[in-house]
Amino acid sequence: MRTSVYLLSLFGATVVLALVLELLRRRHLRGKYAVLYLVLALGMVLLASVPTLLGSLASAVGVEVPANLLFFAALIVLLMVSMQLAYESGRLEEETRTLAEEVALMRLDVERLREQLHADGTHD
Repeated sequence: MRTSVYLLSLFGATVVLALVLELLRRRHLRGKYAVLYLVLALGMVLLASVPTLLGSLASAVGVEVPANLLFFAALIVLLMVSMQLAYESGRLEEETRTLAEEVALMRLDVERLREQLHADGTHD
């Protein structure tokens, strides 16, 4: 691997790791996602630090071109993240609907109480 490619990949992986750590420090990244992103960032740093590791892994699983293994792994990770976000989105949508229904019922109760108080107040 050429030195410039090695340094660029190492720099990029280090930036990603620093970004994940900074998002964690500022509490912008939730705990359940933090582990996934930390593992991915550390994996990127490891692969960038040891350039022969990807080639060895590719040979071990029978992939001829190491970049193909990297792209396949990235595709699987992106698919898993997409599925997790779709699940969370559906769950939050259901929770929002339930909360909206509860607010509507509370408003109805408040309106009925106001009407009852207004009716009781005019008879006195």
